[in-house]
Amino acid sequence: MTVTSTSVTMRQRRQSYKDEYTKQTLQTPNFPKSVSDKQIFAFCLAFRMLNSLLVQSYFNPDEHWQGPEVAHRIAFGYGHLTWEWKQGIRSYFHPLIFLPLYKILALLHLDTPWFMMRAPRLLQSVFSAVGDLYLYKLSAVLFGDSVAKWALFSQLSNWFMFYCFSRTLSNSLETVLTLVSLYFWPCMRTSSGKSSCVSRKWGLVLAALACAIRPTSAVTWMYVGGIELFNARDKLKFVFLEVAPIGTLVLGLTCLLDRFMYGTWVLVPLNFLKFNFLSSGGDYYGTHKWHWYFTQGFTVMVFSHIPFCIAGIIYSKQWKFTGLLAWVLGFYSILGHKEFRFVLPVLPIALIFSGYSLAMIEDPSVSSPPHKEKEFSKKHNKYPPKMTAAILFLLATNIPMALYMSLVHQRGPEDVMNHLAKEAFQGKVKSILFLTPCHATPYYSMLHCNLPMQFLDCTPSSEEKGVLDESDRFMTDPVSFMSKFANNSSFPSHIVLFESEEQKLRSSLISFDYREEKRFFNAHFKVDRDLQASVVVYVRIIYSLI
Repeated sequence: MTVTSTSVTMRQRRQSYKDEYTKQTLQTPNFPKSVSDKQIFAFCLAFRMLNSLLVQSYFNPDEHWQGPEVAHRIAFGYGHLTWEWKQGIRSYFHPLIFLPLYKILALLHLDTPWFMMRAPRLLQSVFSAVGDLYLYKLSAVLFGDSVAKWALFSQLSNWFMFYCFSRTLSNSLETVLTLVSLYFWPCMRTSSGKSSCVSRKWGLVLAALACAIRPTSAVTWMYVGGIELFNARDKLKFVFLEVAPIGTLVLGLTCLLDRFMYGTWVLVPLNFLKFNFLSSGGDYYGTHKWHWYFTQGFTVMVFSHIPFCIAGIIYSKQWKFTGLLAWVLGFYSILGHKEFRFVLPVLPIALIFSGYSLAMIEDPSVSSPPHKEKEFSKKHNKYPPKMTAAILFLLATNIPMALYMSLVHQRGPEDVMNHLAKEAFQGKVKSILFLTPCHATPYYSMLHCNLPMQFLDCTPSSEEKGVLDESDRFMTDPVSFMSKFANNSSFPSHIVLFESEEQKLRSSLISFDYREEKRFFNAHFKVDRDLQASVVVYVRIIYSLI
C-alpha cells in the first residue's frame, strides 16, 4: 500500500469517526421511526387544540390578568393593569405575543365572546404542541424512539399537563422554551458531556428567552449552565463569548421593549427578583412549609405517574436530569410562597422518566445503552399483560381527574364572564361590581366591552403591615362593607359574588332593588377559602327590564 493511499484511508477513518460522533451528539439515535416529526407535531397540535377547548375552568388569576388582559389593553385601548405593572415587575414580552391575535380577530370581525374566550388558549395550544414535540425529540436523543413514544404518552396523559399546559400562563410558555432549550444543550443530551457550539448557542438563546418571560427560570439554567461550564473545554470562551453576549443581547432587547411600553427605563428582572426573593413579597399571597413541593405540590402534579417516574429515575441512570429535578424543587422549597405552576417546567422531565419505565415494561432491552442496541425489538406484536395494566391504570386515574378539573371544578368565574360578555354584547349591561376576592374572574379580555367595572383591591402594602386590604375587609364583614359602599358609591347595573357571601348579603341586595339574574356552578369542595359552591349574578331591577 502506498503512502498516499494510507493517508487517504486514515482521513476517511477520521471523517467516519467524526460523522459517528455528530450522529451521537446532535441527532436522534438510529432507531427505526414509524412516524415523522411532522406527524408527531400534527397529532400533538390536534390534541392540544382539543385540550384547550376542554379547559373551561379557572385556575390562577395570572392566566388572564398578566397576559391576555394586558394585550387587550394595548390592542383595544381599554383593560386593567394590576399593581405589578405599576411597579415594573412584569415584562411586556409575554403579553405582546397575544397582541397580533387580537388585532387579527378585530380585523376579521371575529372579536365575539366565543373567540375572545377561546382564541388565546388556542394560540397557546400551538406553543404547547411544540413543547410536546421537543419532549419527544429530547427523549429520543437520550433513550431512543421506543422510550420517546412512551414519554409523549406520559406527557399527554398526565392530568396536570392537560389541565395547565394550554392555559395562557407565562409558566406554560416557559415550560415550552425549557423543553426546546434542553434539547439543544449538548451537556444534557450526551453522556460524554462534549459540546457542539451551534447547538449550545441555540440552547442559550432559548434559555435567555425563558428568563425574559419568567426571571425565576434562571434557577433551571444556573444548573444546566453549571454542567456545561464544567464540561466545556474552553471555559472562558463559553462564559465571555457565548453566555455573556447572548444574555446581554436578549436582556437588552427586552429592556428596550419595556422602555417603549412603560415609557421609562425599567429593569424588570431586577424588580421581579427584589420583590419575590429579597423582600419576600410573594409571601403576601400565602406561604407553605418547606417540604410542600415534595409532599403535596409536585406529588399531586405527577400523580399516578409517580411509581413509574421513580422506577425510570433508578433504571435510566440519567443523573443529570434527576439532579435538575432535585435542584429546582429544592430551590423553590426555600421560598415561602409556593404554587403548582412554579415547578411546571420540570414536570415533563419527571414524565420522561415515567416514559422510560413504561418502555422497559414493554421491552426490557430498552435499558441497554443506545450505542449497543442495534435494532429496536419488535418481538411483541401486542402489549404484555403488565403493559396493558400500566396503561389502563394511568388512563383510568388521569382522565377523570383531567376532565373534572378542566370542565367542572371552579368553572364559575369563566361561565359568569361568558354570560356577561354575551349580555354586554347585546347592550344589556351598563356597569359591573365584583364583590369577590380580587382577580377571582377574568376581566376586560373576556368581557370585551368598554364599560365601567370595579373589583375589590388587594394590592400588597409594604408600608402598612397588618392592615387589611379592601378584599379582606369585605370577606371579613360583607354586610358592613356593602352598607358603606352604598353610602359612598353609585349602584352598578350588575353585581357578581360567590354564594358564600351572597347568602349574607341577599337581604341587603334585595333592599337595594337587586334581584338574582343567574347562578353558575363553581365547585363541590373548598380550596383555600370557604366553599364557593356557585357564582351569582344580581341585576338591578331597573336594568333587568331592558
